[in-house]
Amino acid sequence: MTKILLLSDTHSYMDTAILKHVKHADEVWHAGDIGTLDVTDAIKALKPLRAVYGNIDAKEVRSEFPEHNRFMCEGVDVWMTHIGGYPPKYNNRVIETIKINPPRLFICGHSHILKVMPDKSLNLLHMNPGAVGTHGFHKVRTMLRFTIDGKKIDNLEVIEFDRR
Repeated sequence: MTKILLLSDTHSYMDTAILKHVKHADEVWHAGDIGTLDVTDAIKALKPLRAVYGNIDAKEVRSEFPEHNRFMCEGVDVWMTHIGGYPPKYNNRVIETIKINPPRLFICGHSHILKVMPDKSLNLLHMNPGAVGTHGFHKVRTMLRFTIDGKKIDNLEVIEFDRR
């Protein structure tokens, strides 16, 4: 079983409250708009990190992380990208590939809106952890925590921080 902490849209923001949750994960996944490498360096100092760059990320971040990250976690095919949309309104960047070869778990950031929803037509689960940074229109900073055990995605929890 792998304990995952999923976050996005830090926009260069990191604090001890976030890092407290990082310490309890086996892996941390960041769905883009990292801001500066100080954010990912702080995470990597504690736990393994998988990440993608987002639309606000400059050359330094883009040189370290890809736009799309497709990987296996235990028995689950995961595709993480920053701008991907959600079922059934996928972004043009991903729509053809997702229809031809859908992952089991599709992760995006960008909207700052926490959303977890199935796409029954493609047999996938979509997750967007919202935004954990302090920049943007969102009122509550959020992350997601869940487990992957073989092919099972389970124990999903929303982590909320004080209103900003």
